[in-house]
Amino acid sequence: MHTGGVRILIVEDSPEVVETLRPVLLEDGHEVEVADNGRAGLELVASFQPEIVLLDVVLPEIDGLEVCRRLRASSDAHVIMLTSRDHEVDRVVGLSMGADDYVIKPFFPREVSARINAVARRARSPKVDSALTERVFGDLRIEPEARRVTVAGEEVVLTKTEFGLLDAITSRPKVVHTREMLRERVWGADWFGDDHVVDVHIGNLRKKIDRAGCDSRIETVRGVGFRLAGG
Repeated sequence: MHTGGVRILIVEDSPEVVETLRPVLLEDGHEVEVADNGRAGLELVASFQPEIVLLDVVLPEIDGLEVCRRLRASSDAHVIMLTSRDHEVDRVVGLSMGADDYVIKPFFPREVSARINAVARRARSPKVDSALTERVFGDLRIEPEARRVTVAGEEVVLTKTEFGLLDAITSRPKVVHTREMLRERVWGADWFGDDHVVDVHIGNLRKKIDRAGCDSRIETVRGVGFRLAGG
């Protein structure tokens, strides 16, 4: 039995799809908000702060792919794209922009519910990192207990996912971390999404540290994963 819920935002302009999903999610104990266009969806992300976004690809105002791209710059929400069977290109582009997974329409509401409940279980059972020692790499300082990152004394604001990836890589700097290793560490072993989402979040992490005036030192090991340069 489901014992707790998460905040879910449905961004979908089809009333039929919303009325199929919403009652099931409410029955499972989740808090649900709905937006029928991309612009309203982004506004609700800021105020509602959802943990999961069910995002249609084809939307009025701002399309779902652009909404996903903007979400990834500031939100830790898991993004599940809702897409039609003949939109293969949109599914690939959505994953490249950081969507965690996609569901093909028409779908069974309980299929979506099962995936969401898996995310909810992980949210209620956060992992505790045993390597809590402060780490310093030149001007880059990571404080795991405080979940704080600074460059030359100035704080760099990271999303929870970005911090998790940086924490994982810097906790074992001499190790090449495969995408699967990072996905299991940050998203959880039962996460169903595409490994490519790791690359998107790593890219955002690098940009934030680079903009702060410091080389992130996160190297891509072609065909394998990521490591800390000079680790």
